[in-house]
Amino acid sequence: MRFRVRKTAHVFERLGLAMAGAACGLFVGAYVGSAIPALTTQGFLLLMMLLGIVGFYLGIDTPQLPFDDAHSHIDAAELLSSAGTLCATLTALASVAVIVLRLEPHDALTWLVFLGWIGGVAMQIVAGAKARMRKA
Repeated sequence: MRFRVRKTAHVFERLGLAMAGAACGLFVGAYVGSAIPALTTQGFLLLMMLLGIVGFYLGIDTPQLPFDDAHSHIDAAELLSSAGTLCATLTALASVAVIVLRLEPHDALTWLVFLGWIGGVAMQIVAGAKARMRKA
């Protein structure tokens, strides 16, 4: 019984992280889509949200490498996950700031946010996949 409760709590946590990723993707998509006319589509918004869902679901809360005093290894999955989370949430924060404060930043910032988001969620997805493959 206790195992099922822990499993359910873990699923709820992961679903919450996926929804946070979707929200971040929505903000990034809204900002980038409004600044770059070719990306002003519902499909682009959905793609940004989907990337956020997958990235935050897989990339946050990755299984850690077992600690071993005899061997000092860098956990690449943990490093990628944390760097990806930082990039993705930083770009989402920048997007929210631009939208809420009604700023009109240079086009370079728009592309930086877009590439930072793609890079961040890509790092999360790769980290999550790598951590889960080594556990299997």
